[in-house]
Amino acid sequence: MARVFVYGTLKKGQPNYHNMTERTHGTAKFQGRGLTVEKYPLVIAGKYNIPFLLNTPGRGHRITGEIYFVDDKMLQFLDEFEDCPNMYQRTPMRIEIVEWEGTSSAPEERPAVNSILECYAYSTTTYQPEWINLPYYDNYDSFGKHGLLKAEKWHPSP
Repeated sequence: MARVFVYGTLKKGQPNYHNMTERTHGTAKFQGRGLTVEKYPLVIAGKYNIPFLLNTPGRGHRITGEIYFVDDKMLQFLDEFEDCPNMYQRTPMRIEIVEWEGTSSAPEERPAVNSILECYAYSTTTYQPEWINLPYYDNYDSFGKHGLLKAEKWHPSP
């Protein structure tokens, strides 16, 4: 099992969340909510209004997201879904726990609020240069006041 931090369309209530619950993709168990320790630019870009976490630490905001334990099958699915390593790169990031709901009985798997975990996140270094000048967000919501509704289809996935 690996920890994955999702900050965009894979979060609960967002257009691609169904992929996190689709058993044919593998298993993803929601553990809690977190915040990146470092600041990053989170932008909405491209013709499909996709959220991109630009891998430029120290610039932007601390990003809010969700933490999941995923099995190898789900991790492979997420790599394909995120077009890793072409569009996004799976990168270890330090995440501060804001809220923990994980139900493990092992104390080492129940981190305290405000503790730091290392999780994989899908960020990108392969972005268009002008994206660094777009507005930065700390929390992505496809239906947010930014008015940039995510396009229905952009992945060739089912």
